[in-house]
Amino acid sequence: MKSVQFSYTLPAFILLICISVPGIEAKTIGAKLDKSQWYLSASIFECSLVHEIPHYGKGIFYHEAGEDLRFLTSTVKNPMKPGKAALVIEASPWKPGNIIDDLGYVEVTDSAKPIKVGKKKATVMMEGLLAGMAPTFTRRAWYKDESIRIYINSINFLSVYDSYLECISGLLPVNFRQVERTRVHFETDKANLTVADKLALEKVILYVNADSSVTAIYVDGHTDNSGRRIYNRRLSKARAEAVRDYLVSEGIFTELIRTRYHGERYPAAKNNSKNNKSKNRRTTVRLVRGEILASPSDESPDGALN
Repeated sequence: MKSVQFSYTLPAFILLICISVPGIEAKTIGAKLDKSQWYLSASIFECSLVHEIPHYGKGIFYHEAGEDLRFLTSTVKNPMKPGKAALVIEASPWKPGNIIDDLGYVEVTDSAKPIKVGKKKATVMMEGLLAGMAPTFTRRAWYKDESIRIYINSINFLSVYDSYLECISGLLPVNFRQVERTRVHFETDKANLTVADKLALEKVILYVNADSSVTAIYVDGHTDNSGRRIYNRRLSKARAEAVRDYLVSEGIFTELIRTRYHGERYPAAKNNSKNNKSKNRRTTVRLVRGEILASPSDESPDGALN
């Protein structure tokens, strides 16, 4: 990894002055040298590096399948007042110095996860820990005239970092939210799948095969309003079956799938333009957790749609 350059910027400088001025107290919260622990929670769905923060809760680097790295804190009782907290990378308590890198501000909310940091800043925080530095959040306290400083201790971070890298290399390319609802679109009067359609369905197949909590797959065929009703019903059936057959051919159990066909009955957009009609020529695939299908047979157009 490239060396990390830390700079002493104006907002951070002002912050340090405010903390050090007599009369303005700062309460510092963080793991002591001999109490700093990091834990890795690993699966193909997510990788989390968890740091215990005594008298506060946890600091968590969280990398979910299909998403970017982020950092968040978890606490039962948030001592910080909602608003903007200053985030800096500073010298660790066990390695004193004046080097500091100002990352600006992050939002503090009144919730069980009051601090959330996006990919860019979370990555810099992680690089700081690798360099033995301490990411630190500073914000006014809820009910006292003092500042609250929460720091993340770098001790023992390296002991789990390599395992974290191994974990993220094995993450699925998508998560449940990203494939929970998938749409495949068709040309006019067509029910055949394109290469792009199959690529979209491959993500669904990959996820379903990896997650045993997916217990049902609804496949719903639709058309625009161009044809007669009975023709549209048959065409929507063919579209639903084309998707179902592809899922089955790629290893999805038939018992998981329920196909339904609706003709033009449930448009996704008004059939008043060429573009809108293209949105209605579709088959939707919806994944469900915790629901067991009564039978694998085709169904009528009744039921919840997406």
